[in-house]
Amino acid sequence: MLTVDFHPFPVLVTERLILRQTNPRDVNEVFFLRSDDRVLKYIGRTKATSIEDAIKWLDIVNDALIKNEGICWAITLKDDPAMIGSIGFWRMEKEHYRSEVGYVLHPEHHGKGIMSEALKSILHYGFYTMNLHSVEANIDPENTPSKNLLESNGFIREAYFKENYFFDGKFYDSAIYSLLTPVKGN
Repeated sequence: MLTVDFHPFPVLVTERLILRQTNPRDVNEVFFLRSDDRVLKYIGRTKATSIEDAIKWLDIVNDALIKNEGICWAITLKDDPAMIGSIGFWRMEKEHYRSEVGYVLHPEHHGKGIMSEALKSILHYGFYTMNLHSVEANIDPENTPSKNLLESNGFIREAYFKENYFFDGKFYDSAIYSLLTPVKGN
């Protein structure tokens, strides 16, 4: 069975980004990311309506980290410590060496390759430090930017579920993408 230990927190650095632990100072950015219609368009989650909702999310993320049940990085630019998005592993199936990846990014930063850079970094960490065997992503099939992100990073669509997700009085489809551990060095 997969054993993980996220202590001390693994800060990841890429060419343009620092992926760091979320903290209480991120509360306004978290509130924006969890309440903006553009960010939530394909996510199917209840919109945050208060700073307290953002605090609850930060508490959930921190609790998962403490229990080694998931890890979430705040995405920041190297020259600005403000959180512009988040990315992480959750729904870990330790007995199967598998985890789901989830991510959001402030709309001002879309189309700049930031999420691809962040995804590559955490996938490397997930496969070669955590020893994951596979990573999955569950997306709305209409979310073309997410589909393109995943496919450009080697993910393959493995499943398409019709109306398997109920949210806000409506059924939605889901597409499941997956990536197996690449051969080290690739």
